[in-house]
Amino acid sequence: MKEFWDSVYADEAYVYGTEPNAFLTSQRHRLRPGQQALAMADGEGRNGVWLARQGLEVTSVDLSPVAQAKARRLAEAAGVAIRFEEADLHRWAWGEARFDVVAAIFVQFAGPAERPQLFAHMKRALRPGGLLILQGYTPRQLEYGTGGPPRAENMYTEAMLREAFGDMEILHLAEHDGYIEEGYKHHGMSALIDLVARKR
Repeated sequence: MKEFWDSVYADEAYVYGTEPNAFLTSQRHRLRPGQQALAMADGEGRNGVWLARQGLEVTSVDLSPVAQAKARRLAEAAGVAIRFEEADLHRWAWGEARFDVVAAIFVQFAGPAERPQLFAHMKRALRPGGLLILQGYTPRQLEYGTGGPPRAENMYTEAMLREAFGDMEILHLAEHDGYIEEGYKHHGMSALIDLVARKR
């Protein structure tokens, strides 16, 4: 898996772009300077850097050292300090009640067997009152073919997320189609799902 992602990020260009995810930025009003944030599978750093620019203290975790080298350059160019950790999120020491914000933007590398544990880690790592901000693809994304994994089983549905995070206060949950421009890997009309949930 590491070798696969290293090969994806080996391009000199930022394959997912340098601008943050639009849904994440739409939640700016929920964020506060000084909050501890986790940018999951942050790749080349676009979302972690944006969170840091909002004044949050960011931990950016990714499996690929190639991606993290690019993320460090992006953070340096933006003049922000980020804590980078190279790790497989399935094996990472998440901790408990550690973060005020968990940003999970297109983290659809986990199949059905691994996903429940990953979701459990995300919830456990949040402090009471902490926010999960998530965007992913729905299975209809396979019809568009404009990004994401090639397997429907890795995609999210509203029913799946409502069940997985039903013990949290769901502030926003919606499936929709939208045009995204995130480098050349996520580009075009897409079948999306958005979630914002607060830990009770």
